[in-house]
Amino acid sequence: MIKFALIKEEKTPPDRRVVFSPEKLKELVKKFPEANFKVQSSEIRIFNDQEYRDAGFEVTEDISDCEVLLGVKEVPLPALIPNKKYFFFSHTIKKQPYNQDLLREILKLNIELYDHEVIVKENGARLIGFGRYAGLVGAYNGFRGIGLKENLFNIPKVESLPDLDAMLAELDKIEIPLIKIVLTGNGKVAKGAKEVLDHLGIKKLNVEDYLKFEGEEPVYCNIGVLDYNKKKDFTKGSQQEFFKEPEKYEANFLRFARSSDFFISGHFYGDRAPVFFTAEDAKSKDFRIKYIADISCDIKGPIASTIRPSTIAEPFYGYNPETETEVDFREKDSILVMAVDNLPCELPKDASEGFGEMFLKHVIPAFFNDDKDGVLDRARMTQNGKLTPKFGYLQDYVERE
Repeated sequence: MIKFALIKEEKTPPDRRVVFSPEKLKELVKKFPEANFKVQSSEIRIFNDQEYRDAGFEVTEDISDCEVLLGVKEVPLPALIPNKKYFFFSHTIKKQPYNQDLLREILKLNIELYDHEVIVKENGARLIGFGRYAGLVGAYNGFRGIGLKENLFNIPKVESLPDLDAMLAELDKIEIPLIKIVLTGNGKVAKGAKEVLDHLGIKKLNVEDYLKFEGEEPVYCNIGVLDYNKKKDFTKGSQQEFFKEPEKYEANFLRFARSSDFFISGHFYGDRAPVFFTAEDAKSKDFRIKYIADISCDIKGPIASTIRPSTIAEPFYGYNPETETEVDFREKDSILVMAVDNLPCELPKDASEGFGEMFLKHVIPAFFNDDKDGVLDRARMTQNGKLTPKFGYLQDYVERE
């Protein structure tokens, strides 16, 4: 018997998501009777305590007798329980300065940390995540911003809607202006954004047709790394090589910036990769992009106008290309920026249900089959008070003053 607990989210601002819905948890224990689940009481979770009780689970404040603790966001330091196995997004794998103390504390308390972000297949492809929901909400927010900026329509915030169906129903009420939309990426985030574009019935074009299109209907183009980057030596590149040796490439995005109105970023941006556009590029007379839904949200990085993250409460700001400063997004010559970095929080019910489905399929079996596919082994960041060999590169981050 393995004792699991769903822990309450205690990070500020509050996050209403959870790893398993009551229904999914019922399905899990039916499939794996040797899994025992407790649910830590929470006043903010999208599924309330009573829903878990009705599904047959014990809801309690004290989960100290459980060995595997499942959460979504970082656990505040005082709430960490020593000698446990924890699953959550730790936001430490890129040496994020704000979570340096968290990783130190995890090592000090002999916690075995498994980060959702590194639950991957052997080839490194992620098995679980909230990417699809980030894409769905990010694209919706982009259209909401366009409606507000241009005074065309006013659709409600996603967080005020009950679920994904209600969100899509709001999109059915709007008329999309004659804009050209470029969407980057081909992972879960981009696929989520693409669902919104397809739901709206916007016509998809290939790169060549898109770049020369100036017709009488809204269109979009979904581009990959070899569309917005090119080899410096003019030879044919490959996606694999780009991710391995991005310094051999230079940006080729400006051709899209000159012929697009709305840029939805759904790509993964790696270290050393070329930037999409610079502050200088955005000053150019033929730079056409007026609206950006930056779902990837790399601050002061590949997209010059993303100068800070925005919030669910205030999702939009304006970027003035001339002064390179933040202005009101309604200002005539400003670029609208939507750079919310916790988008799936706006669809907590659907996001939790989707996440639980993936976690049940890819992670839970590993506890009961001796981790035959190495899923847990690859995601284990710390053990016995030390970083595991795969994450040894974080040692200097832990020791840094």
